[in-house]
Amino acid sequence: MTQPRTLLADPRIARLITLIRATLYPAPGMGRIALALGLGALCHALFAAGVLAMIVAMFFGLSESLGTVPWPMAALANGLLIVQFPLAHSLLLTGPGGRLLSRLIPGPHGATLATTTYAIIASAQLLALFALWTPSGIVWWRAEGAVFWAVTAAYATSWLILLKASFDAGAEVQSGALGWMSLLARIRPVFPDMPTQGLFRLIRQPIYVAFALTLWTVPVWTPDQLALAVSFTAYCLLAPRLKERRFARRYGDRFDQYRAEVPYALPRLPMDRHDAQ
Repeated sequence: MTQPRTLLADPRIARLITLIRATLYPAPGMGRIALALGLGALCHALFAAGVLAMIVAMFFGLSESLGTVPWPMAALANGLLIVQFPLAHSLLLTGPGGRLLSRLIPGPHGATLATTTYAIIASAQLLALFALWTPSGIVWWRAEGAVFWAVTAAYATSWLILLKASFDAGAEVQSGALGWMSLLARIRPVFPDMPTQGLFRLIRQPIYVAFALTLWTVPVWTPDQLALAVSFTAYCLLAPRLKERRFARRYGDRFDQYRAEVPYALPRLPMDRHDAQ
């Protein structure tokens, strides 16, 4: 009997359960309900398609894709595909970007749906990047035998770590569900508090670190994969600085103390933790 109570006491799970319960008995309003369900279906379909496209494309080192731009123009097209994701991903998290998100859905529900709209845009960006990439046709290295299975296991583990980090940060926000489910229930979206549980106890940026790990644990290496890995790893190291500025303004001394106690991207060794204590 104690285990369910312990799970319900976990705010990460309690928020999800509260949100799901609220959507089971939505307030009347066919137009609002249809909008919420329609955007929810679109959001999660695009989310699944974008993540699946990324997993598969990187597994083959971007050597397989649908892009057909002739070279050398393909280099420019691929470069634009790389740049468009981090640029929009970061700009939409700024103050002006957030206000734009609130206005993208006409009518009175744009602000409530902002997280869903953000997830739709990000998922479409990922899908475009990995589906429309034009492969160079050059393969430098392809893992074989036991090395292939070891690298594949590392690749799968990286994705599992990313999944865990996303859950620790707030699954309803990371997946885009918070917006459409709040609209369906006709409640104000309740955002997670500053994440400090799970992997956030070890480092401050587990999502970005896990995302970077997926870039470097692939079993096929090409110039395409190297360009992507270098570009997005730089983004994963630099972009969280902007996030931490927002957290510093929002949480003040709480975040300052957290930042002083928890390292940025590399967890402390047991010896380091002992010295810190």
